Amino acid sequence: MTDSVQVRQEGAALWLTLDEPERYNALTSDMTAVLLRELRAVATRDDVRVVVLTGRGPAFCAGADLGGPDPQDRYDGGSVDAANALVRAVLELDRPVVCGLGGVAAGVGMSLALACDLVVATASASLTLAFSRIGLMPDGGASALLAASVGRARAMRLALTSDRVGAEEALAMGLVTHLLPDEEYAAGLETLVDRLAAAAPLAVAATKKAVNAATLAELEGAFARERSGQAVLLRTVDAAEGMAAFAERRPPRFEGR
Repeated sequence: MTDSVQVRQEGAALWLTLDEPERYNALTSDMTAVLLRELRAVATRDDVRVVVLTGRGPAFCAGADLGGPDPQDRYDGGSVDAANALVRAVLELDRPVVCGLGGVAAGVGMSLALACDLVVATASASLTLAFSRIGLMPDGGASALLAASVGRARAMRLALTSDRVGAEEALAMGLVTHLLPDEEYAAGLETLVDRLAAAAPLAVAATKKAVNAATLAELEGAFARERSGQAVLLRTVDAAEGMAAFAERRPPRFEGR
């Protein structure tokens, strides 16, 4: 366990739990570094057959860390690169990665959830891209991951409006794969993880690789477009206003510059 991420192994399952619930598990550089280290290490381990990403408290992950002073200076191109690296690590891992969505997933937290192979949500969970609310565009590969999951029309709706989607609608749209009542979530998630851990690992790895290749051919292009677009947007007056409004919990006043 680290200060920000719990790391534990149960049988053949590695559980990685974001553990800053008072900050809704907003993704810090330390969290990203731990997750990357653990995901990359799994590739060399024979004792792990499935990875679970989840969060403690009311949120899975509330997105990038925008708390404190001068968030525009801390959320920069390096932050986008780190998010892309994390999403790539999830997608390229030759083991199934399950997202335990026990609360809200927002911003890059939603990107991370979409990168997982299966998403098990509580009935009270929700998702929102949220980027447009602060004058930015989706990153973490979300422009490709979202379109692959729900199609162009719904992807446009969620990206442009930052609508918050409840768990039932998310299941119908294809954003999550499993929906469980809150009181049955923990047991149901463990049952699914046990099933995956007992599955044929070579077949699972080949299946994951094939499905991702068939559906995410534009992912690398999406990473590049998001990186260059975000780099420009992060220098705008609108992004500064959006982040300030977020911190002050008020509606933003965008000016288009």
